[in-house]
Amino acid sequence: MSLVLSEEQHLLKQTAAEFISEHSPITHLRAMRDTADPIGFSKDLWKEMAELGWTGILLPEQYGGSELGMAELGVLLEECGRTLAPYPFLSTAVMGATAIALGGNEKQKSNILPGISSGEQIVAVAFQENPRFAPYAISTSARPSDDGFILSGQKAWVWDACGADQLIVAARTSGEPGDRRGISLFLVEPSCQGIAITKTQMVDSRNSARIEFDDVIINSEALVGELNEGAEILDAVYERCTTALAAELFGISQEIFERTLEYLKTREQFGTLIGTFQALKHRAADLFCEVELTHSIVLEALRAIDEDRPYRERLVSAAKARASDTASRVCREALQMHGGIGMTDEVDIGLFMKRAKAAEIALGDSSFHRNRFAEVTGF
Repeated sequence: MSLVLSEEQHLLKQTAAEFISEHSPITHLRAMRDTADPIGFSKDLWKEMAELGWTGILLPEQYGGSELGMAELGVLLEECGRTLAPYPFLSTAVMGATAIALGGNEKQKSNILPGISSGEQIVAVAFQENPRFAPYAISTSARPSDDGFILSGQKAWVWDACGADQLIVAARTSGEPGDRRGISLFLVEPSCQGIAITKTQMVDSRNSARIEFDDVIINSEALVGELNEGAEILDAVYERCTTALAAELFGISQEIFERTLEYLKTREQFGTLIGTFQALKHRAADLFCEVELTHSIVLEALRAIDEDRPYRERLVSAAKARASDTASRVCREALQMHGGIGMTDEVDIGLFMKRAKAAEIALGDSSFHRNRFAEVTGF
């Protein structure tokens, strides 16, 4: 299959580029950061994005979605990466939507998915407990009670938890931390007694929080999917979100490369444009190749998920590893080519570098995914 966008995807890309650059430029992120906005984004603008159909890209039409696919979502996340748009696509439109769509019963789907599609509901998925991503290292417990469960433990770096309308919590109902089986998912109201949400100051200025669960009582209807089989849902959630992150990282790489190229064409040193220096030409050419290779593998991984290819796991890990390395390298090179001014907050390079690092670590860095690639290919 040719690695080019379809006509519909080109139209989505153009619409997203125009809307996001106008309504959520980097100055928007700066304003949210500098004013210490409690949720880090505009709910009104999020609803406008929902009206464009973006929040329901992965959802069936019966719940208000557009029922497109990961390839279309990737186009959208790429444009978000270009302006560092701090909106809850990953937490809500990918992770939350996937968890409920795949594991929820009809009542849960009817209650949650239309709200995600309309932009009325923000859903945060609480899964991580350790500094580094470990898919099944979950020790938060859900003990059986008379008519439900008692939730105890803590979660760290929960995306968009501040201001979320619903939490999806991964908890252990049997086994030991690290076991794949024994994890269950629960739909929990953030206002439940015993829940404490503390905002975390992240390097990329995004909405993130630490959540503590102190013997939170939840009823049996809160269970999402089968008891002890939550990993089946989480695997699909991780797969989709990892590839979406790779698409965002590609957008960051592309934007920073283009900005650096423009700088080389306009910055003079000793009366000469620095873009004429052979060493810088070679470095720019290398970066161009890296960015184009990243685009290819990311697009292939997105389509592999849509087409349910049997080897999509290795493509997902290859895409995340490549996109992480490329974004890191492009940001470092841009910083060096801009010289001292690149170190200042006035220039946007630092903001891109911080987001690239946070996105690289999220759901496994390049080392994690190279190891995973080796495992799934039998090495």
